[in-house]
Amino acid sequence: MVPDFQSLMLPILKLFNDGNEHSTPEIRNTLALILNLSEADLDQSLPSGTQKTFVNRTAWAISYLKRGNLIEKTSRGKYVITSAGKEIVNSSIEKINIKLLRSLPGYQEIMGESKGIQEENIENNLIATPEEILESNYLEIRKNLALNLLIRIKESSPTFFENLVVELLVKMGYGGTIQEAGKSIGKSGDEGIDGIIKEDRLGLDIIYLQAKRWESIVGRPEIQKFVGALAGQGAKKGVFITTSSFSNEAKNYRPMNDTKIVLIDGQQLAELMIDYDLAVSTIKNYSLKKIDNDYFDSE
Repeated sequence: MVPDFQSLMLPILKLFNDGNEHSTPEIRNTLALILNLSEADLDQSLPSGTQKTFVNRTAWAISYLKRGNLIEKTSRGKYVITSAGKEIVNSSIEKINIKLLRSLPGYQEIMGESKGIQEENIENNLIATPEEILESNYLEIRKNLALNLLIRIKESSPTFFENLVVELLVKMGYGGTIQEAGKSIGKSGDEGIDGIIKEDRLGLDIIYLQAKRWESIVGRPEIQKFVGALAGQGAKKGVFITTSSFSNEAKNYRPMNDTKIVLIDGQQLAELMIDYDLAVSTIKNYSLKKIDNDYFDSE
């Protein structure tokens, strides 16, 4: 398990106690060996998947050590320990954290006396980096939005739901225009087919749809019926969408022929609607930025 970033501060500072210059990648590699981190630990990502958790936490630990004037930058991505750092690492201190760093004169000179709300949250939390806190809050808001979307969908009529499914697939790049795709709804409702949509704008292939606005779990028999309906249409591709979920037997079912079936449950449906801006609107955009090191290195 990857330790929280404040727990990484002392082990990192100890690595610098040899007095040599160390790069960020070197610190990560050595630290991973010392902490006996597994491949699974090192492969763990932030909720957004944009960065590895160990990389993110190591970067923040190094950043705070630098703020506390315990290490100093010698060149791009390389640092050495300071006299203040040597004093700390050779003392009886068992852990370095933000609370300790804030008591150091070097930290106060750099950051000032005021403590930001975000920093106070980190100090009390002792686990998450600012990116982790931000992403965790974002995912919680998204989770609640998806839940509310499903509630509204289940309250709608079957026809509304069928049209919603077609509109979503059009937004995802299927079917050409919504007018063309919408013509299919209600016209091929025999044998369990709720809709037809073009796979591409030229209509080189057709995808058959089934949309179930259900509360109960969709089992394997329903998927088998859908496969049978596709066979009756001479079709090879189908998408089965439900507002509920699929049983394990349904998920593991594989037709004996070359028919391809994609299953989309309620959670996935809501996530896709959010991703493709269907039935949702943007309240506020936040642009997360970082230092452009190339700009300063070109001096």
